[in-house]
Formats: sequence, C-alpha cells, structure tokens
Amino acid sequence: MRLRLPIAAGATLALGAVLALSATAQQSPAATSPGPGGAAPQGIHKIQHVIMIMQENRSFDSYFGVYPGAIGIPMNQGVPTVCVPDPMAGDCVKPYVMHRDSGQGGPHTNPASARDIDHGKMDGFIAEAETRCKPGGGACPALDVMGYHTGTDIPNYWAYAKNFVLDDMMFESDHSWSLPSHLALTSGWSAVCRTQNPMSCTNSPSPRHPTTTNPTPYAWTDLTWLLHKNNVSWGYYLDHGPQSSTNPSGVPQTWSVLPGFSDVHGDNQTGNIQPLTNFMAQAKAGTLPQVSWIVPNVQDSEHPPALVSTGQAFVTGIINAVMSSRDWGSSAIFLAWDDWSGMYDNVVPPAADSLGYGIRVPGLVISPYARRGLIDSQTLSFDAYLKFIEDDFLGGARLDPRPPGLAHWRAGEPAAAGRPDEGLQLQPGAVAAADPGPVPGQHHLDAQAQTRLHRQGEAAPGHRC
Repeated sequence: MRLRLPIAAGATLALGAVLALSATAQQSPAATSPGPGGAAPQGIHKIQHVIMIMQENRSFDSYFGVYPGAIGIPMNQGVPTVCVPDPMAGDCVKPYVMHRDSGQGGPHTNPASARDIDHGKMDGFIAEAETRCKPGGGACPALDVMGYHTGTDIPNYWAYAKNFVLDDMMFESDHSWSLPSHLALTSGWSAVCRTQNPMSCTNSPSPRHPTTTNPTPYAWTDLTWLLHKNNVSWGYYLDHGPQSSTNPSGVPQTWSVLPGFSDVHGDNQTGNIQPLTNFMAQAKAGTLPQVSWIVPNVQDSEHPPALVSTGQAFVTGIINAVMSSRDWGSSAIFLAWDDWSGMYDNVVPPAADSLGYGIRVPGLVISPYARRGLIDSQTLSFDAYLKFIEDDFLGGARLDPRPPGLAHWRAGEPAAAGRPDEGLQLQPGAVAAADPGPVPGQHHLDAQAQTRLHRQGEAAPGHRC
C-alpha cells in the first residue's frame, strides 16, 4: 500500500453538517448503493455523486466580503474600517467596490502570503502587489487587490450562496499558489519526493512539475488510489483537455496534477482523465461517476486578468448540467477557488502546520440536500472534501492511518479542538427542493450584471485615509 501523510479528522468532519441528511452509523463502502430489495441509501450515503469544481485565484473578501451575514470586510455604516498601507503613495487604501470584469492580482507565493498576512495584521497586500510595478513604468494596477465585487457583479455566485451553503471560513490548504492547492484537492498534501518511494516525500510549498525525464514526480498516494481499490468510480475532467503545443486552449499542467501521480499510472487509471465534454455528456445521460474533479482552462478560470463573467458562466453551465441531470437528486457540488491571488482578505488564517493554512478563499456547497441559505463558519480547508468522500464512499477508510515513522499531519489543527461531530445530526430526512429554478441566470448570465461588469473605465478608489 502506498502511503501519504493523513488528513486530520477535525477540520474535515464539518461538510456533513451543511447537508440535511438523516443520521446514520458509519457504514462500509457497499452502503453507497441500494441494498437488497432496493433499499435507499441512508444518511451521508444519499450523496451518490460528489463534484468538485476548482476555480482560480480569488480571496473570500474579493467575492463575498459584503455578502449579508458573512464574516466579511469590517464595516461601520457601510464604510470599511480597515485601511491597508500603500508604500508607493505614502498613504493607505480601504477596500472598495470594483465592478470591472477584469483586474489584476498580486504575488501569491509562499513568501508573498507571509508578507500579506504580516504577522496577523493582514496589511501587506498593496506593498506586495507593488513589487510588480516599476518606477516610471506607467499606471500601477496594484490597488486592484483591494477591490471587491458585489452581488450585481457575480449574481449567480451570490444566488448559490442564498439558495445553498456559503463557507465563509474556507482556507486554502497551502499558503502558496495553484500547484500545491491542486495537489491538496486530489491528495491532501503538497510535497517533494527524492525518489519514487513515497517515504522519500517531504512537506513542500514548492512541489516539482512533471518533466519528460520525470513525468510522475508525485510518488505519494492520491485519493484515486483508494477509490480504485474500492471500486468507486471517478473522473478528472479538463476544460478543453490538457494544454499542449497543439492544444493551447487546454488546462495548464500546473492545474492538471493527477497525470503526475505515479499511482494513477500504476493502477492503469489514466483513462479517467478526460475532456470536460465527457462530463457534460455523462450528466445528460445520468451516468456521472461517484467522484468528479473539474478543472478550468485559463479563459474560464477567473485567474486574473481572466474575465469574472466568463468564469461565472462556465461554472453556471456545469451546475446547470448537473441540476438538469437525473443524478442531481443524489449530488453534492463543492465549488472553491484555489488561492487568494494576492487579493485582500481580513481574516488571519489559522496555523495548522508548515504548509498552511493559507489565506481565505470562497467555498460553496450546492446540493438538493444543502441547508438553504446557511453560512457555514466552521474552519475548513480543501481537506474537507477528501474526508467527505472517504466517509461517503469508503466507510471512513483513510489513505494513510498514521504510518509508523511519519508525523500525524495537521493533528493539531484548530477545528479539531473541541468541535462537536455535528456530522449528520441535522434535520433528519429533510430534503431541499431539487428544482434548479431559484438560481437566476441558470443558462445565461443576467444582462444587467454583464453590462455593469464591463465598466472598464471605472474611477480609481476613493477610500484613502
């Protein structure tokens, strides 16, 4: 058996709490299918299809900082009470409404995260963004990192929050950039391996890219190994396929990490890495796998300077396809953004280990079982998605239950301390409406929102102090 450092139980138990499912005892993987006589699955096993969509590079405050009831930007009578230093101007800038469809982020490396957080002061964002600007080099877009969107800019995302569940304490698993975040979403870890022996792998926020001489640098076990072992179907779907010299519109290698895991090749599961068109066809046919990952290409990703409206339309199209599928009644969609992109957020990330947590990002849970309008403030990271899958389809089995000689990864993360196992102890038997109707603009973005988002000539921020 391949080994990886294990996911802690604490921060990841919470996703079950946002789904209105009947409480039930832990069951084996077989419990995910109807039993003899066609008995319906119970509790968490009512979810037969988990779909993870990972968009790019937005902080929580940049999208939901003024969402009603969320832990957002500190305000007094509608005016932000925080002001972040602007070294180039010699003053400071408050968060401001930015309706532009395209903007710039800032550096989002491991060192940039530390400087943005600035020992808990959360005031390094502009200074770090200005490191990309040159004196006399023209207008500096660094102040974009202080801009935030409102519900008129991203109406579908806010509608999903209103009709389903918003996670306002979702933290990037790693305080770094996209590659370690996508590794966390598939394996719960980011590491560097000296050899193909997983015991040679050690924590790292700077994992290696696959190369022609080392196409599988990720020697530890990702979740697909355990899914395959237990006959749980899965798919990893790439928007326009993988990027290459002949397919420049595909998904960059940095975001498409599963091909770099040695176990995916060893299990002969590379065929499960597919173009997104296959997912859409499976949704239409009602034949979705039990576990799906969806990765956008650059145009659809919302990675600055990509258009926000294009990314929202991309995500909406996927959710519409699931909602229109006969699989919708047993599905849960987990939508998150991989890192903060140097954009402002006011919440200090909890300390978990040498890798994270990183700065807060948006997270949404969309399901007919979602607790309508819930703002879930439990401390979460992308690890939560993996544990939900393990509990749902694998009877609670873990990829690596603390192997000898390895530290228990994230054993002391804050959510593990004193948090009750809310799990499935909510609204037994309740089911939210499966009709996708409440979500506006299901098939087309609202025209008024598009017009407002394209106001590229918006004035510079006026909340200096």
